[in-house]
Amino acid sequence: MTSFDIIRALRRRHKEEGGEGRLKVGHAGTLDPLATGLMILGVGKGTKKLTELVKLDKEYTAEVRIGEQRTTGDLEGAIVAEKEVDQISEETIKNVVASMVGTLTLPVSAYSAIKKEGKPMYKRAREAEKKGEVITDVPVREMTVYEAEVLDSANIIVSGKARLVVTVRFAVASGVYVRSLGEELGKRLGYPATLQALRRTKVGDFSITEAVLLENI
Repeated sequence: MTSFDIIRALRRRHKEEGGEGRLKVGHAGTLDPLATGLMILGVGKGTKKLTELVKLDKEYTAEVRIGEQRTTGDLEGAIVAEKEVDQISEETIKNVVASMVGTLTLPVSAYSAIKKEGKPMYKRAREAEKKGEVITDVPVREMTVYEAEVLDSANIIVSGKARLVVTVRFAVASGVYVRSLGEELGKRLGYPATLQALRRTKVGDFSITEAVLLENI
């Protein structure tokens, strides 16, 4: 499900329940199709507040697969680099994750929604993919990480190859691309890396613990 699919679902329900006209609804920040979690919605006059809500700090739980890098920065893409993962101590993992707190200058995924020359990066990347090409001129952005905490780490085997999955809670400023953080974590550990799963748990003071499931709205 994409972020816009949620808006479509609400508009469809509004129509099915006899609502008049087209429901005015928007959201305060997209989620990647593979991601789950908190989505702030604005309905009617509430859509006017969305531009402010987009700028709020956010919190994510990210599962970073160490040992492989993919074109999209998550499991949707093809593997472009891989390396068997040796045993890494928990202390090393915690120290490396802690080192990511601060303002980092990182490349943005070629498959992100950020626009370059008026066109979303992911559209350019997919057009290049069809031609057998790879986008390399990706934008670089400053990304601020307030907190980075290891929640879990586990060695796994994927297609007969050793991988490490590190689950991290990231508290970040607006404009941070967690796929970029995942790849950076891998680099700091000495391996290629990609996001295995992503869940947004907070936007400003809004928490997923207070959220309502889409089917219950």
